[in-house]
Amino acid sequence: MSPRLSSGRFSSSPSYELLTCIIKKPLFSYAHLELLSKSGAPQPLDNLQVKAYCSAALRQFLGLTGAAMSMDILAIHGADCWVRVPHDCLASFSAALTAWRGSRENGSHCLLRVKHCSDWLGTMVGAEGQERLWNS
Repeated sequence: MSPRLSSGRFSSSPSYELLTCIIKKPLFSYAHLELLSKSGAPQPLDNLQVKAYCSAALRQFLGLTGAAMSMDILAIHGADCWVRVPHDCLASFSAALTAWRGSRENGSHCLLRVKHCSDWLGTMVGAEGQERLWNS
């Protein structure tokens, strides 16, 4: 603790800055998507399906502007996939997928559900069990 001055206030002791880190606005944002289908068994996704479903949703919601949106597919595991979009487009991307009614293929209705969106990929890692916590 700092020594007391005659006025009753504490003197300010020198402080040292150990680390400086500036976090700027990220260039990209990330979304975790899940394929839902009315058929009993979840179908595995592939790159073409993800691109086709996202393009259809973006084109329906935003027209040509949505069709031109850049999107990178980072990983696909079964019915889950992770995509990267420009930071400024995340709100439009998630709104388009949320409003999209899905696609009907081989008699079953399929759609992509947005499970998680974030500006930082690291915040999405390990979030798998959160949904089970609130649904149990």
